Amino acid sequence: MSYISLGDKDKKEMLARIGVSSTAELFHPIPREIKLEKQLEVPSPLTEPELIHYFETAAQKNKFHTCVSFLGAGAYPHVIPYVVDYISSRGEFVSPYTPYQPEVSQGTLQVIFEFQTLVCQLSGMEIANASLYDGASGAAEAVLMAHRLKGRPKVLVAKTLHPQYKKTIQTYVKNLGIQIEEIGYSERGEVDFEHLERKLDDDTSAVVSQSPNFVGTVEDLKRLSELAHSHDALSIVVVAEAVSLGILEAPGELGADIVTGEGQSFGLPLSFGGPYLGFMTCRKEFVRQFPGRIAGQTKDVEGRRGFVLTLSTREQHIRREQATSNICTNQALCALRATIFLETLGGEGLRELAWQNIQKANYALERLSQVEGIRRRFNGNSFNEFVLEFSEGWSKVDNFLREKGVIGGLSLGTFYPELENCALICVTEMHKKEEIDRLVELMEEAI
Repeated sequence: MSYISLGDKDKKEMLARIGVSSTAELFHPIPREIKLEKQLEVPSPLTEPELIHYFETAAQKNKFHTCVSFLGAGAYPHVIPYVVDYISSRGEFVSPYTPYQPEVSQGTLQVIFEFQTLVCQLSGMEIANASLYDGASGAAEAVLMAHRLKGRPKVLVAKTLHPQYKKTIQTYVKNLGIQIEEIGYSERGEVDFEHLERKLDDDTSAVVSQSPNFVGTVEDLKRLSELAHSHDALSIVVVAEAVSLGILEAPGELGADIVTGEGQSFGLPLSFGGPYLGFMTCRKEFVRQFPGRIAGQTKDVEGRRGFVLTLSTREQHIRREQATSNICTNQALCALRATIFLETLGGEGLRELAWQNIQKANYALERLSQVEGIRRRFNGNSFNEFVLEFSEGWSKVDNFLREKGVIGGLSLGTFYPELENCALICVTEMHKKEEIDRLVELMEEAI
């Protein structure tokens, strides 16, 4: 945001107003031993055009400024129609903050209501809230919700759940007496059902799985849900790649009780880690333990359609001991962008977008699997991510690719020591055929 800093006259007026004669007097209470008693060693001031030119020139020195990236793992590059930027920046939405006063927040409440409706349609569930911070906090809130509903001490979490989501869950439950146990994966990259059956018992509140999971495999959610229900536990499904909901069968149709995840793929650009958009849905019978808030549709005294906050069970609206969440906001601007994105594409558009992801990812997988020294690590069904194993190790290939201006994938050894020689590759509709072909050529050269 462009601005003009304060001049000497402005500073003198401000100091006079607060009753001090100088900045030295203003900062007198700060102990001398921690104050910097000399001028900062910074260059002389620049004009605004000079400053912009300086940063543009500096940015061009960054070797990744124009690189091609095949990273995914919870943060995905997708097309964003310009209409999303245009509508979301209109004056009507300039301050999409918490709608404390429904009578003057009808636009914001309507957007939230439409967002909830769209998320319910995609997930196959009955109730959605007004968004959460991100997919990780959504997964953790789902675990706490399951514990409140079932009152049992144990939660089974798939090893193929996003590692950062698992850490967030562990942080949330650390002092609540909730025991988190991990379920391994099979050679297909799915949940190991034999391991799950051994772990399931009457102390289990929920089974948490991700689909497509962190190694890119689409899980058998119907079987997972049936196993959870056989012990009266809840089935929690996490979706880190929301575009997959455009073509895969809805988790709610496959028996899930709570569906939560990350909506970044719906109109939110990649921007150094945020902001992101958590979504969460559940079956209607669980609504009293649902975290966050729900916007609803009603009629006023004159019979006109209106929107209100139907249910608000967070700390600001209810006594702390009865609150279902301490999340004190919703990602209203991000939810607005997601709503515009989904309503612009429509059902057919989202399905086509998802189909392009499948086609391009399969093309890349087929080409890369033919390179000597590379093999596909898991053979389960995938969406737009897959794991490759490198006979000579991934780090050598990774370093070579980066020197050529390509980020080839995510090293999995950091999260799974047994997959030290493996990398997770992501291909979306944004990747051109020639970029995929170049990746194949560079990997052949590196090996």
